[in-house]
Amino acid sequence: MSWEEARRWRHDFRGRVVFTNGVFDLLHPGHIDILSESRGLGDALVVGVNSDDSVRRLKGPTRPIRGEADRAYVLAALESVDAVVLFSDDTPLELILSLKPDVIAKGGDYTVDTIVGAREVRGWGGEAVVIPLTPGHSTTSTIEKLSGR
Repeated sequence: MSWEEARRWRHDFRGRVVFTNGVFDLLHPGHIDILSESRGLGDALVVGVNSDDSVRRLKGPTRPIRGEADRAYVLAALESVDAVVLFSDDTPLELILSLKPDVIAKGGDYTVDTIVGAREVRGWGGEAVVIPLTPGHSTTSTIEKLSGR
């Protein structure tokens, strides 16, 4: 979904919108748990996905493993996800300001104070939620395992 389509959708949607974001390179149970828990916080879940260029800047030249179109496609197919929007900045702040979600959710490797956009969402009356990580699941550890490290 384009940013413009997402803005129109958000404008017309009357329920509680939850936003989360990430790379979602190699989908694993930890991702599914965060997405499911996030969706449970509202009536719709919008997932911001880092563009390929953004991922390379943040994680290095060997990432992402899967391209942005594939990552967005897989996420959009999940029952818990209502909309997927790509963003090319290093953070989703501009997308968050554009969509004005009621809730912003991130995994337990964040705190409310380190979630980009949490201050803004709380400023317009929303909330920021940290969802505990699922132990033993991370994209980095999966990549290391696949590469024999």
